[in-house]
Amino acid sequence: MPSCNNSIPQPLIFILAGIPGLESSHGLFSISFFLIFVVTIIGNVTILNIIWIEKTLHEPMFLLLATLSVVDLCLVTVTVPRMLGIFWLNAKEISLEACLTQMFFIPSFYVMESGILLAMAFDRFAAIWYPLRYTTILDSNMLVKMALAILARAVAVVTPAPILTKRLERFQTQVISYSYCAYMAVVMIACGDISNHIVYGLMVIVASVGIDLLLVILSYTLILRAVFHIPSWQARSKALSTCGSHLCVIGLFYSPVVFSVLSQILGYHMAPYLQIIIDNLYFLVPPMVNPLIYAVRTKQIRERVLQILNCERK
Repeated sequence: MPSCNNSIPQPLIFILAGIPGLESSHGLFSISFFLIFVVTIIGNVTILNIIWIEKTLHEPMFLLLATLSVVDLCLVTVTVPRMLGIFWLNAKEISLEACLTQMFFIPSFYVMESGILLAMAFDRFAAIWYPLRYTTILDSNMLVKMALAILARAVAVVTPAPILTKRLERFQTQVISYSYCAYMAVVMIACGDISNHIVYGLMVIVASVGIDLLLVILSYTLILRAVFHIPSWQARSKALSTCGSHLCVIGLFYSPVVFSVLSQILGYHMAPYLQIIIDNLYFLVPPMVNPLIYAVRTKQIRERVLQILNCERK
């Protein structure tokens, strides 16, 4: 790491390094990221079209799923093209304004996705605990309020990041050892006291993903408690099956975060390139796999996908 003895003023252009230490493998990563991008677009657009066309799917669970697909599409759109530009065209330069823009939108969509998963957990809680009042509890007004709350929270917790970064005056280097403008990656190459920035970064994780994960666990604890009080095994199985897809998505979304936090608590220091790869997976894998999980495990969507495939074969 360069010393602050030779620090430079805040540069107008930063250099995104991609995945330092694995430059020779950038070609392989680019192919993987491109395939992830294509599968994500096709999968989420398919989910959105099915929910839009099928009037029977215009209910809270599927409307929340459609919202999740929209956020997933936005997340990969602001992430993958820049990565491919680095790997394919060696387009590593990024202006300060573009860097700050990425710094806002990428974590914003990630925080929104976490909020939507929490809303989906509440949806399953209401469906199982209050089945007769389900449509009344989660009516259109409630869904709009939930969407606005998710959006407002994301904006509130992420907006300080580009503002605080803009105030950093001197840097050790203009090279960011990442494939996108991550807030902490930029902070770590700044000179001076960055303790406030580190505290803010931790607060963002706790105030968004951390709280959401705790509430999701609480929701499913209550859900399982209700399910196992159902006398009929067939009814239990049906109730659990409605939560299966969501549980898979939750596990996929939160497991990398939990792994990173636990590794730091236990004192395990990953190689920098491995940490960057895992951070990329935060934003790339869930948007790709989410529609596949729902297409396989949700009967209504699975049947509609099979109808589409059968029509194309004919």
